[in-house]
Amino acid sequence: MEKIIWFNKQIKLEHLPPIDMETMGGHLGMEWVAIGNDYLKMKMPVDARTKQPYGLLHGGASCALAETAGSVASALIIDPQKQSCVGLEINANHIRAARNGMIIATATPIHIGATTHVWDIRIHNEKHHLICISRLTVAVLQRKLL
Repeated sequence: MEKIIWFNKQIKLEHLPPIDMETMGGHLGMEWVAIGNDYLKMKMPVDARTKQPYGLLHGGASCALAETAGSVASALIIDPQKQSCVGLEINANHIRAARNGMIIATATPIHIGATTHVWDIRIHNEKHHLICISRLTVAVLQRKLL
């Protein structure tokens, strides 16, 4: 069994914060799918909100999904009373086009350090075809004591 990486070792899908409709994730229709001992999954529709003019999934939408999944995963690792985390760098390789349906992002850690986290985010379509591979680096910041 994989080591549980989350700060709250009993976290379950229903404990994840709802996607705020006033954020990019809410606007793009992102939803939580699953949480395991060392991964977090989100899904997003390929529709008018997430397509580019040629009718294909926009690469920026894939990056938004990847960064949301990885950033929230980092936030679930840290002690929120003592730390916060922010995206530092993201890259993406767009492997296959998507025209419709849902895409699912799975964020798994490459590195969990004291000051940085690095995530591998694989985005697949509903037929499990690889759509995008992304890597996200997150900075872990110490909160200032009041």
